[in-house]
Amino acid sequence: MGLVMLILMPLFMMGMVGYIFPSNSGMSHVPVALANLDAAQGNTSLSTQFVAQLEALNNKTGMMDFSTVGSAADVKSNIQNGQQSAGIIIGSNFTSNLQTGKQADVTIVNDQSNPQTASLIQTELTQVIQQMGTQTATYGLNQTYKTPLNYSLAQVAPYNVQTTGIVPGQTNYFEFVAPGIMGMVVMMSLMTGLPHAISFEREVGTLDGMLAAPVHRMSILGGKVIAQTTRGMMQGIIVLMLSIVLFGVVVQGSIALILGILLLGVFSLVGLGILITSFTSTEETATMIMMTLTFPMMFLSGVFFPISQMPQFMQVIAQFLPLTYAISALRQVVVLGVGVQAISRDIFILFGFGIVLLSAALLAFERAMKR
Repeated sequence: MGLVMLILMPLFMMGMVGYIFPSNSGMSHVPVALANLDAAQGNTSLSTQFVAQLEALNNKTGMMDFSTVGSAADVKSNIQNGQQSAGIIIGSNFTSNLQTGKQADVTIVNDQSNPQTASLIQTELTQVIQQMGTQTATYGLNQTYKTPLNYSLAQVAPYNVQTTGIVPGQTNYFEFVAPGIMGMVVMMSLMTGLPHAISFEREVGTLDGMLAAPVHRMSILGGKVIAQTTRGMMQGIIVLMLSIVLFGVVVQGSIALILGILLLGVFSLVGLGILITSFTSTEETATMIMMTLTFPMMFLSGVFFPISQMPQFMQVIAQFLPLTYAISALRQVVVLGVGVQAISRDIFILFGFGIVLLSAALLAFERAMKR
């Protein structure tokens, strides 16, 4: 088994890198919030022309999907809630600055919980807006001094493009990967511990002795699950502490909420572990099935790579994995400092996964113990 995993791991990693980071990779249909705060309205508003130019250019490239919002706070709230991946804020003095010969402010807001995608979006948007500024300046020189459109001795940059995040400071790859590692460690601890706790004892016969004791079967099963969960939670906390101490990860959100999400992630997956051990008679078989399921799950759930940069079919598969929602919620709490409301969808889905899988697992376990 170890040899097979050793061979498959580099092959799988090479395939993932080739898919996720193709040589001509680019963005398409990225959800972007657009807030026009320009004080000028009507025909005198140059920001309206800016937005129209941006939308016309986007219609040719299909790079973004714009959603208009009313304020800068709405931009940040939508990014925190996962509705948008970035935001564009047009400054309140956009028109007046351009009319008085000053640069007009345009702010790009990044999703710091996803530094790879944020960097790509920032680069693409900055280039687009700067190109728009160059075209605007060239056209202005042509109208004023009759300079040919394809030739100019000097050009100005009418737009001052700034970038910012939801929280202060700069994020790095460690802050992206640390929540995923925490979720993965807890999941792997649970999924690899259950085969030994149940299938092994069933194989050697000690589980039959436990079931013959005057204790409810669910109590025995619950004790084993709690033991494996405790071990996994301790490992997850160690990963969190090491991330903070060694790699400078800054936890913006609540530690209690992080622990709650980890427990909810365990609840969403424990049913799958019990279900597999119920249908297998040996520890080796249960472990092989567990590894077959959990190994691809690590890469498809966004632990190491952003899901948004995966091929479409992988993104579809990721939506059916509980670990996807656990890691997404952890990342938002750790990096963006969001509360329960912002991750309510992830919490609801994890709870749903847990109820369905655990119900099926308990029925399967009861039937297996009667054989």
